Amino acid sequence: MSAGDWKDFYQAAVQGHLSVVQHHMAEGVNPDYQHPEVMRSALVASLIEGRLEVARFLLEQGADPNLVSYMDGLTPLEAAMTKGHHEFAPVLRQFGARELARPIWARWLKAWQVC
Repeated sequence: MSAGDWKDFYQAAVQGHLSVVQHHMAEGVNPDYQHPEVMRSALVASLIEGRLEVARFLLEQGADPNLVSYMDGLTPLEAAMTKGHHEFAPVLRQFGARELARPIWARWLKAWQVC
């Protein structure tokens, strides 16, 4: 495991390996970075995969609770709600997550993409 390796950090967030995520954060990995090959933040990815302990840690370390994922257009709150992690919504709101005002066509497009 190399110090500060974003791809290893991201994979650990997806798989729920908190100690590896903590290691890379200590080495300076930016939790909000969205690599061009992945196009999703570690916070959104951890929420999609149900890795709520990792998601909480990322929020505690300053991950942006309103950052929209390039890949799927989801905020962390939308990712949690879409995947049925309703119990995590208050945690996200505690860290500043909010509903984003989107034009009606964007909501339709998002609903179409989820199907």
